[in-house]
Amino acid sequence: MPETRVPRRRRFLVCEPRHFAVQYAINPWMQPDIQVDVDLAQEQWQSLIRAYRAHGHEVDTLEPVAGLPDMVFAANSAVVVGGRVFGSLFHAPERRPESTHYATWFKTAGFDVYTPESVCEGEGDLVWTGRYVLAGTGFRTTRDAHREVQEFFGHPVVSLTLVDPYFYHLDTALFVLDDDNIAYYPEAFSPGSREVLARLYPDAVLATRDDASAFGLNSVSDGRHVFIAPQAEALAARLDERGYVPVPVDLSEFRKAGGGIKCCTQEIRS
Repeated sequence: MPETRVPRRRRFLVCEPRHFAVQYAINPWMQPDIQVDVDLAQEQWQSLIRAYRAHGHEVDTLEPVAGLPDMVFAANSAVVVGGRVFGSLFHAPERRPESTHYATWFKTAGFDVYTPESVCEGEGDLVWTGRYVLAGTGFRTTRDAHREVQEFFGHPVVSLTLVDPYFYHLDTALFVLDDDNIAYYPEAFSPGSREVLARLYPDAVLATRDDASAFGLNSVSDGRHVFIAPQAEALAARLDERGYVPVPVDLSEFRKAGGGIKCCTQEIRS
């Protein structure tokens, strides 16, 4: 373990939760009869933005659109590697209009945007490791989309099957710590996928179900600082033992829609 892990400055795209609500149920966390505290959500979201900027990261914002309550979950909009944008095609019809607004933002910012032919939910299921793409499937993004991603980026894609509906996106069960390692919850994956991850990352930081249920794996790392749900105390302690610096940011109001820190954060990699 390095004595001092080195952070890397990141660029993030986010969308204010001005219209955040739970108006439908497309994952087990969502219960439309439970009221969302929009003011609290706004306060928590602002604390995340302040934390990113305080640690030297650049944050761009996209204007939210009324009638799209999940638009705050920017990670699902695309995956960006080497300045190339692979857009989204959501599984749920309720979310499909989000893709157009995010694609417009990227195009206005000077990026070309590829529109997938298959269901694909951006960084929710596509995780860039610096060498290849870890790609989730089982609930949202399809294996056909994995093939499209590999053809588009020209980087190897490692398909991983998710088996627990509470961890319906890859970014609820796994996140990248740095160019060499990840943290993940093994039981969220099929037996074969667990073997793949164990071979690729023999020194990975393993999380418990309690960690994952607290959205501790829906975290963002800059290589040193890990922006993490404060409720994932055990995982934060293990990260600290490995030389990472946990930065607790409470986004618990977003858990009502099955989201957290990473869900609210799209990384733009030039």
